[in-house]
Amino acid sequence: MLIALSSHSAKGLVYFVCFLALTIYLAKLPLGAVLSNLRAFVWLLTFTFGLHTFLTPGTTVWELPLIHANATIEGIQKGGFFSLRLCAMVVASALLTLTTAPMEITAGLEKLFSPLRYFRVPVAELALVISIALRFIPILVEEAENLRKAQLSRGADFGGNPIQRARSLLPLLVPLFISAFDRADRLALAMESRGYEPGAPRTQFKPLNFCTNDKIAFLITAVICGSILVIQ
Repeated sequence: MLIALSSHSAKGLVYFVCFLALTIYLAKLPLGAVLSNLRAFVWLLTFTFGLHTFLTPGTTVWELPLIHANATIEGIQKGGFFSLRLCAMVVASALLTLTTAPMEITAGLEKLFSPLRYFRVPVAELALVISIALRFIPILVEEAENLRKAQLSRGADFGGNPIQRARSLLPLLVPLFISAFDRADRLALAMESRGYEPGAPRTQFKPLNFCTNDKIAFLITAVICGSILVIQ
């Protein structure tokens, strides 16, 4: 994601997209599953592309008759570049979540930030909070979908303009928040009954070991990303 943000030319960004495509192939991930993460960002991509298309001065190729906004060739190129950069960032983050289990991500973050313990930062507690949040996301999504279906079966309408849609979400948000607080309360009771104590030293069920393959993968990735930054 940092490489995508650091790309200031189409050449370097295209090379980074090729690197992401190679990573998807090596990870044996379905391309549709990776690209499906872009659906939630369609409106943002459209807004980004349109903003640059009609606000960038240059050679006019089309004019909107009502607001007298001009679409320029330079704006289309700039909008396509920034939209592609945003897509690369989303795909890069999706690769992490699709190839790494949430508990492995949490354990990796805890090990990565372990030097902060010398500055009295509760690294283990932060990692635990991240782990619980990642575990709750699919549960809350499933529960929200069940609530939506229940409301639809009772005649609720979630269509209309954005304001009407936002108002129609209130019957979903209230029970969803109540359910989330109830789950959090039960989780706190379960952790307390099992003797959880903040700040107490704990071991990991599956400790992470930085092996030779990890070093090779890290060096290859560093070389490729460094080359992309140099050639752009």
